[in-house]
Amino acid sequence: MARVVTAYRNPKDAAAFDEPYFETHVPLAQTLPGLRNLEVVQGPGGIENEDIHLVETCHFGNVDAAEWALASPQGLAVEADRKAMAADDDVYMFLADGYEM
Repeated sequence: MARVVTAYRNPKDAAAFDEPYFETHVPLAQTLPGLRNLEVVQGPGGIENEDIHLVETCHFGNVDAAEWALASPQGLAVEADRKAMAADDDVYMFLADGYEM
């Protein structure tokens, strides 16, 4: 299973970030083709790095499916929305390929 993991650094105004994130960005991300699951971990106790506000994980069947989803029109819309919410310096993003045991 492949995962696209995006970690967002603490915004200057968490409430101003959270509203568009949960009201717009998450519903957009849920339209990614081939998305199996979307997981968000947020807040005190949920993340051990104090510089991170939340971590979003999008699960796909394999790397090809994840790459195809990110390059799709929906994926480009998700990327544009992400860039409107957070500067590239405030986001860590990576594609991980792994196995479920």
